[in-house]
Parts: sequence; C-alpha cells; structure tokens
Amino acid sequence: MSISETKKLPELGEIVIVTIKEVTGHGAYVTLDEYNNLTAFLHISEIATGWIRNIERYVKIKQKTVLKVIRVNQSRSEVDLSLKQVTGEEKKSKIIEVKKDEKGSAFMDIIKSKLGYDDNTIKEIEDKLLQKYDFIYDAFEAVAIKGTEVLSSYDLKPEVIEAIEHESKKIQIPHIEVRAVLEIVVKKGNGIDIIKNILTSVEGSKNNSKIFITYIGAPKYRLTVTADNFKVAEKVLNQAIEKIKNNIEKNGGTFKFTREESKKTHQNI
Repeated sequence: MSISETKKLPELGEIVIVTIKEVTGHGAYVTLDEYNNLTAFLHISEIATGWIRNIERYVKIKQKTVLKVIRVNQSRSEVDLSLKQVTGEEKKSKIIEVKKDEKGSAFMDIIKSKLGYDDNTIKEIEDKLLQKYDFIYDAFEAVAIKGTEVLSSYDLKPEVIEAIEHESKKIQIPHIEVRAVLEIVVKKGNGIDIIKNILTSVEGSKNNSKIFITYIGAPKYRLTVTADNFKVAEKVLNQAIEKIKNNIEKNGGTFKFTREESKKTHQNI
C-alpha cells in the first residue's frame, strides 16, 4: 500500500495523520494529509479525558498529529475525529507507516531522475513491487537485507534493479544483539590454545548473523550474536554455546554461561 495516493474519505476507525488548521472553544478543525487536505473536526470531548482548561495544551495550529476516525458522513463529506481514542501503539504504527511512505517515494524520485523515466514508467515499477510488499520502502529494505535476488521474479530491467540496490544501501538495517558470558577452564598445559581454537571455530557469519567473541578476563569471555531478528539470533547463539560446551568438555574442561540482556542496536526508520 502507498499512503501517498489521494483517497476520497477515510474509513470508520482508521488512524490518520492531520494538520491542525484552526483551534476554537469547541475543538479543532484539521486537514487530513492523506485525503487531499479535506477538512475534518476534532471535538473538545474527544481531545482528552476529563475537563480541558486549555485546548492548545493538546493541539496547536500547524501541528501535525495522529487521530482516529470516529464518524464519517459520506453524503456530506464530513469526518469527526478523536485524539483520546488513539493508543500509543496505533500512533507509533502510523508514524512508521508515514515515514516508510515518504522514504519509499524519495527513493523512487531519485531513480526516476537517475534513469530519466517518466511518471507512468515509475508507477509500473511501483505496481510490480506492491504486488508483494505493503510499502515501496519494504522492497528496498528487503534488498538491503537479502540482496537483489528478492527482485528476480518482478520482470524489472537490470538498470532498475541496479538503481534499487544502490538506494537500498542507504538503509540502516536494525539488528538484534544477544549475548552470553562464558566461563571456560581447561586445566592442561596448552589449555589457552585449546580454548582459543574452539572459540575461533564458531566466530564469523552464519545464517544472516554474525558471531563475535571477546575476552573479558580469565576465565570469562563474551559471546555476541547479531542478526536482523530475535529468532535467528537466539538460534545461532544456542548452537554456538552448545558447540563450545561440547568441545570444551571433550578436552576435559569445564563450561558454564550466563545470558545477558538482548537489545536492538539501531532503528531503520
């Protein structure tokens, strides 16, 4: 879906982006950004729970905000909105949706200029991508994560694929990082070499993930796995721990580990 397309009227319950046009004693008149700046109304009773002393504490002229559609009169093209009925998750989701649409459009504008394409040709490319992806941006993100093979079934010209690949490199892919602290002891003359070889054997890239091991201080080491989702990161971490454990114990050593809190290293939107 591309939210930049002009639509006539929103649907009941839809979450919309608006710009505050006028604030009155009874509420606020707003324009619907995604509906050709159609004017809608936010009544004071739908701004917040309880008595409101100053409306402009919640909404100000020219401010953009996220509201919910609570009434639609098709015959009169009237739309009533609510601020207090919008949940935090709905607001966050809508903002991400808008950012995806804006960035996807920006990427396509660059490709249009770079390749000298007209609007119809760009729309044809977008229509192909939207057969699979909800947003144009999602296609660029998929290329950033998995490579141009995700575009192999779209009958796109090589120059288009190359341009998409080039723009996708601007996307920062979010990574999940999971970690564990390992305590390893091998009481042999060459114990340090044994530990080093075993740990080195699990480092590197695997299944769209990367494994790093750092020395904390005898007998502790930190095992870090980064991946683009938690499920993959967890699987790779558990496999690495099991491999290290088995090989250490085969060499007469002792092994135990402690999990550390996982985190997302950065956002892509």
